Amino acid sequence: MDNHDFPILEYDPGRDAMIEPSRVLSPIDIPRHCVLCFFQDVITSLREAGQLRVVHMLGSEMGPNPVYEMEFDGRRLALMHPGLGAPLAGGFTDELIALGCRAFIVCGGAGVLARDLVVGHVVVPDSAVRDEGTSYHYLPPAREVSPSPEAVAAIEATLQRHHVPYLVGKTWTTDGFYRETAARVARRRAEGCLTVEMEAAAFFAVGQFRDVVVGQLLYCGDDLSGDVWNERDWRDRGAIREGLFRLAAEACLQLPTDSI
Repeated sequence: MDNHDFPILEYDPGRDAMIEPSRVLSPIDIPRHCVLCFFQDVITSLREAGQLRVVHMLGSEMGPNPVYEMEFDGRRLALMHPGLGAPLAGGFTDELIALGCRAFIVCGGAGVLARDLVVGHVVVPDSAVRDEGTSYHYLPPAREVSPSPEAVAAIEATLQRHHVPYLVGKTWTTDGFYRETAARVARRRAEGCLTVEMEAAAFFAVGQFRDVVVGQLLYCGDDLSGDVWNERDWRDRGAIREGLFRLAAEACLQLPTDSI
């Protein structure tokens, strides 16, 4: 098969893109550590409590997307909602790198492919199946992409310190959440995927391409392991979501950034 038969496989290793984030954005005084948090309820709560300060405004045609700074355990930490889906999340991550962030921990939810993973159980991805498009513009074609080993180690150390049970394993990143068919779910489960989400592969690919540290925590939400979809009210678990953010923040601040 010729890779040129399929545009998604036409990887170009050239470092200089027509729209390069580092030319569009200038570095600012921003923390080098950043948590990318998918839980808007947690961000809103922190903002209403006066714990967040807007340091920059990114955005898209959907509107502005603020970049915040906060103090966590006496240290500076950047915080942002990365948007939904690999293209937006990957693009925002690339822009944050151009602004000056160098170490990222992502916290968000995921669907489960194993029925015994209850709502709120933590999964730490050590690889992501690249069933989306963004990662193929940052790395050569391959079936999977991995996060930064030091990020996985920091997350595990944090979870162990707080006696939080977790699993380390593979996640399935897809662009087509309305096309998660029974056959595809079964195929992903057979290759070892514990969860399904829409961004991990893009985060990991951007991190590798830009040579920054990226890791992720997922909390188990809706269930795709059975014959029918079970939402399991996973968006209503506010305490779990806030706790996961705090674990992500603690793990993020353990990451070294001096050499990045």
